[in-house]
Amino acid sequence: MLTAFLDLVLPARCGGCAAPGASWCRACARELSDHPVAVAPRVDPGTPVWSLGPYTGPRRRAVIVAKERARRDLAEPLGLAWAVAIARLRRWSELPEGPLIVTPAPTRTRAARARGGDPVTRAARAAATHDRRLHVHPILSVAAGVRDSVGLSAADRQRNLAGRVGVRADGLPRTIPVLVVDDVLTTGTTARESVRALRRAGFDPLGVLVIAHA
Repeated sequence: MLTAFLDLVLPARCGGCAAPGASWCRACARELSDHPVAVAPRVDPGTPVWSLGPYTGPRRRAVIVAKERARRDLAEPLGLAWAVAIARLRRWSELPEGPLIVTPAPTRTRAARARGGDPVTRAARAAATHDRRLHVHPILSVAAGVRDSVGLSAADRQRNLAGRVGVRADGLPRTIPVLVVDDVLTTGTTARESVRALRRAGFDPLGVLVIAHA
């Protein structure tokens, strides 16, 4: 609550570089508009994975302040960057031209509540305002007892999430392909479990798109 209040009363600072004067400066916007690149995580999700760039500089800072300072204003530039990346992937025939279900990677309910909501979901919904063919449905969830992945090794991350990602999608058509989105790709464990859960539920996940990869 206090950080949200301070963001209202203090002069705007760029969420990517902390420069005063704007919530997102032109230099950071240019860096975030890089072409999506295919990455190969240590844990193979079984689908293509695309990233807007390394987890450094403006991308890293934007992800951190969106989470830790509840910077809701960053949903728009991050969402726009995703919309542009998806348009490019369509042009490259990596994604189809038609409708896509966009589903955020699962997050723990307690963590999302502490952040005032899920910043990944907010960015996905912002992306959908730029492309009417994107339909955002947060259908992935994690079981109770899943630990925060910060500080866990790759093996611990896999044990932590194995078989514990579920899908809640009553009434959602399985005929529309799915794109999973997330803020940061680390080991690829969350991406793999998300893809597996979607396939078990009868969906066709085409890939994973992230803001940054570590």
